[in-house]
Formats: sequence, structure tokens, C-alpha cells
Amino acid sequence: MTRRGPVVAGLMLSTALAAMDATIVATAVPAIVRDLGSFSLFPWVIAIYMLTQAVCTPIYGRLADVYGRRPMLLVGMSIFLAGSLLAGFAWSMPALIAARALQGVGAGAIQPVTQTIAGDIYPLAQRGRISALLSTVWGTSALLGPTLGGLLSELGLWRWIFLLNLPVGVAALAMVTVFLRESVERRPHRLDLLGTALLSAGVVAVMIGLQGALWWAVLLGLALLAAFFRWERHASEPVVPPWIWRDRMLLGAFLGSGAVGMVLIAPSLYLPTYAQGVLGAGAIAAGFALATQSIGWPLAAALADRLYLRYGFRDTALAGLALIVVSSVMFVLLSPASPLVYAGACAFVNGFGLGLLSVSCLVGAQSVVGWERRGVVTGGVVFFRSAGSAVGTAVFAVVASASMLSSGTVSSVDEVAAALDGPQARAARDALASAVHHVFLAMLVVAVLGVLAVLVMPRRRGLPGDAGTAGAGTAGDERDGGAVQTAGTCDGGGT
Repeated sequence: MTRRGPVVAGLMLSTALAAMDATIVATAVPAIVRDLGSFSLFPWVIAIYMLTQAVCTPIYGRLADVYGRRPMLLVGMSIFLAGSLLAGFAWSMPALIAARALQGVGAGAIQPVTQTIAGDIYPLAQRGRISALLSTVWGTSALLGPTLGGLLSELGLWRWIFLLNLPVGVAALAMVTVFLRESVERRPHRLDLLGTALLSAGVVAVMIGLQGALWWAVLLGLALLAAFFRWERHASEPVVPPWIWRDRMLLGAFLGSGAVGMVLIAPSLYLPTYAQGVLGAGAIAAGFALATQSIGWPLAAALADRLYLRYGFRDTALAGLALIVVSSVMFVLLSPASPLVYAGACAFVNGFGLGLLSVSCLVGAQSVVGWERRGVVTGGVVFFRSAGSAVGTAVFAVVASASMLSSGTVSSVDEVAAALDGPQARAARDALASAVHHVFLAMLVVAVLGVLAVLVMPRRRGLPGDAGTAGAGTAGDERDGGAVQTAGTCDGGGT
């Protein structure tokens, strides 16, 4: 019997580690560079973690369906902790980058597998609430990461940024290993090694190309991904089964999750800079303006289950996108004369819309498949969100740079901080305001396109009593007083 309480506590701790390690290193740059040198290589300490995490996400999702959730979380967390240990004792910048790559490989399991476990042990009517809880943990941890990293750096303890993961990770593993029970059908499997290699190489090439504006790398990556999709039609046990793309609910959920990633990244990257450089706010106040996004998200996620049970996943997702469109218009109307509280209101509405959209996409995707397919679709949702953030980062950077180049004052957002203290401060401030304004216009376009993408979803599907009810293929669920036995055997295909 699975005990939900301890399992959820373990999922929360796992989620917190993966989220915090994505942001905690940013404020430790001076201390790490002072000890290890090679400042020019430091951006890879952050980028390699995000890159390997995104590449491994769909792979772990598929493996969780084949071998079970608990083994995959155990493997992923063990790799993550091994990377953390090596990072804590890194003797050079290349060694730290290698350790962070290993961390990312492990972290790729954490978000998709924890969300899949939550989908296994909670019925459809309660998944919105557990998703809200995990979203709150993710958002809070990501926000606390830079603060904790800065504090440990000031104390001369930057290595503990990574070493503290060890006791927390072991505790999370113990809770899940001891209290989660699942019965997986044992049968021979053939790992799709060629598909895995093509997917990994394609995603790496595209993401590196987008981050560095290397269009030859993007084209190479797209060619590798095309070869991957062609191969998957013939593979005996494909990493990403072709049936995924034929289901309207799944296709709409994936596209909607990509929109989540893109819309999420624009305020995250540019609102704090705008608040400080244009509105004149301090760093802490600018951080709080963005933090309201993380307040709106879990509030909406907690409400989402009532909405999708009554109105369906598509309409709930569209309601979220409508709020995102409204927030985008609000961001576009942001001006140098706007009070900081208005910027916070924009972020709150944006976060509320993202909460409705993200939960609708995740639970909607999970609701139309049985146990044996829930991992791969959850991994797909998480992957598209990560890919959306990567694409959004590149697209919005191009928009901002083009706007600044046209001003003739500065050529990038990175140059604004220096220019604001110089003789061209007024011109730099105006250039920054114009650049961020154009970024928010681009975000508005993405939100409108997101509406069109989500319209692919069927209007009502996966609700109680329908053919696609969550867990339709799950054998032997027993729910009594907070305990549930999850099973890995199921009938049929689920869609």
C-alpha cells in the first residue's frame, strides 16, 4: 500500500532540489570564479545543467512507463546527487561544468517522474491540487535559490550550494522508496538506443544554436530531429511513440505547454531589469514585482481542478490563455511613468493565467492514457515547457537586441547597467524601455498563437464518466483513507 503523505513529502523535496539548482548558482559567480578561475567558461555552469535536464526529460518519461516510476526516480536522484558531490569538490571550472552536466542528467528525471507519480496516486478530481502544491514548491525554490546561493557565497561556503543537496536528496529518496508501492509487469524490453541518440543530439544542437544564434546548429538539430521522428515510426519500443501526435488532447497539451514556457520566460528575464533600469526600483523591490507571478500561479493551479471538472480541459486552458493575453496587454502598456505596483499586478495576472493553462495541459494529457503511457506523456508536457523556455529566451533576446541596435545607444541588455551610470543614462533608459516594450509585444503574439494551438484540443474529454477518464487503464487501484496501491499493468492503449 502506498502512503500518500510521505510520498508527497518526498516529491516536494525532490522538486525543490531540481528547481533550486537551476537558479542557485547565479549569485555565486564571484566566489566560484575567485577560487576556480576561467570566468569566460562560467555561463556553461548554468547552461549545461538546463541543457542536459531538457534532453533527458522525455527519455526518463518513457523509461518510467517501461520500468516503473520508483526505479527511475531512484536512478535520476542518484545521478543528481553524484553530480552534486562532484560539484562540491570541483577543482577547476571544467570539472564543475562536467559535474553540473551530470546533475542535469539526473534532474531530467525529477520533474516528469514526480508529476507522473502524483498522477498515479491521486484521482483526476484531486490532481489540480497536487499540481498546485508542486508548482508552489518549484516557484518558491527557484526564487529562494539566488538568495541562498548569495548567502553561502558571502560566507565563503559556495561548495555547500551543492553539498547540501546530499542529505535532502537522501531523505527524499528514502520517503519515496519506502512508502511508494507499484507493481510493474516484468517482460523483456529493447531500449531504443538509436532514437535516444538522435533525440539527444538534435535537442542539444537546436538549444545551443538558439542560445548562441548559431543557425547552422539549429538546422543540424532540426535535421537530426527529423531523422529521429522517421526512425520512431519503425522502432519496436520508441522513446516517443508516434501515437502521441495523433491524439488531439495530447497535441494541444504539448503545444500549450510550449506556450507556457515561452510566456513564462519573458517577464522572468526582462521585468526585473525594467523595474530597476526604467522604474528606478531597487533589486529587492524588483524581485518582489516578479515574485507576484509565483503567487498567482499556485492560486490558479489550486482552482483549476474545479474548472476543468466542470468545463473541460480545453475551456480551462483557454481561460488561462485569455488571462495571459490580458497580462500581455498590461505589460505592453507598462511605461516609465508606471508605479512598481502596476508591474507586480501584470506579473500576478500573468502567473494566474499560467497556472490555469499549465495544470489543464498536464492533467489533460494524463487523463487520456492509462498507467503504462502516463510517464511518456508527462515527460512530453515537461519537455515542451522547457523547450518553450529555450526558444523564448532566444526569440526575445533577438527582439530586444534588434530594438536596442536601432536606438544606436546600446546593443544588448547587458550593456544597460553600465550605460545607466554614464553620460548617456537617459538614452540608455529609453532604449531599455523600448526594447522591453517590444519583448512584451512579442509575448502578446505568442499568447494569441497559444490560443490557436490549444483550440486543437477536443472541447470535453477525459472527465469522469467519459472514455478517457484518468486511470482507465490502471489495474488494481485501491483508495482508502489516503492509501493507494498503484499498478503497472493495464489493458488496451488508453487513447
